[in-house]
Amino acid sequence: MKISERLNKFDIDRIIQMAWEDRTPFEAIRNQFGLHDNQVKKILKKSLKLSSYILWRKRVQGRKTKHSKTNLASRFKSKNQKN
Repeated sequence: MKISERLNKFDIDRIIQMAWEDRTPFEAIRNQFGLHDNQVKKILKKSLKLSSYILWRKRVQGRKTKHSKTNLASRFKSKNQKN
């Protein structure tokens, strides 16, 4: 079964939204939808205008926050903040 056959329009919209966000790693998309990096790229290439896809690829390439393994930045968390 192809990726596009098992995902509905709302799932594809959510994948595009998550991929476009700088802080959402590809691993989060994999956990939620079971898609690998290359599959996400194919969905975006098929769904976006070519110029938008190229802009996204330029932004994402080499970005540490898109891969949680390379995202080692720890963020401050207040003791008053819940999990």
